[in-house]
Amino acid sequence: MLAESVVDALDLGAVAAEQADPLLFATVSGAHLYGFPSRDSDVDLRGVHLLPVADLVGLREAEETRSRMWLRDGVEMDLVTHDLRKFARLLLRHNGYVLEQLLSPLVAHTTDAHAELAALAPTVLTSHHAHHYRGFAQTQWRLFEKNGELKPLLYTFRVLLTGIHLMRGGAVVAHLPTLVDEVGEAPAYLPDLVAAKREAEHGGAEVDRRRVAADVERLHGVLDEARAASALPGVHSAYDALHDLVVRVRLEG
Repeated sequence: MLAESVVDALDLGAVAAEQADPLLFATVSGAHLYGFPSRDSDVDLRGVHLLPVADLVGLREAEETRSRMWLRDGVEMDLVTHDLRKFARLLLRHNGYVLEQLLSPLVAHTTDAHAELAALAPTVLTSHHAHHYRGFAQTQWRLFEKNGELKPLLYTFRVLLTGIHLMRGGAVVAHLPTLVDEVGEAPAYLPDLVAAKREAEHGGAEVDRRRVAADVERLHGVLDEARAASALPGVHSAYDALHDLVVRVRLEG
């Protein structure tokens, strides 16, 4: 798998040792996680850092989110991390994006705290995550309509299928080829679009726009139906456990 070869070849675990504060985890997100990287795709690393207590109790604003871009062995790297407290708050806001980062199988760096966070993921999931995926799909579709590129079109389909899969089975799956196999309503032409995306990160989408627009609209309806029938709860049950984890890990750190 291309994504796994990137993780191994770049020694992404070494990135963790270079950060100002310890990382609780770093995983690969973006096109490599989604199963449609291009030959020139950058590597998106996402994770959680741990600020010292002194940074949180004084007058200065803590650096709860950090972003860095650089070249490593000729590959563009993009690292974004949140402090543990902010990440936990994002989890509680029905944010599917951070859930995908937490549960990504492409792990560059991990700790016991990462495993504990991942173990709490089922208690975070609710039927309201469907709104996250619907909104994300709408944003990507508008971008596709504006620039005609294949990337936002694949993102549109990916997030809709992720939302449908989550509502039906209660599991977060971000890998588009897997979703095509597991979600029966996935358009049959998606594997061809994935293959075309490998040639260029910002290549144009040679598609029948009326057909793909109809399929996107249809999948929005499927997502709504899946949410209405979902066995996921309407509210999460993770607050107390996440609070305890944040306090304990902070004080131990």
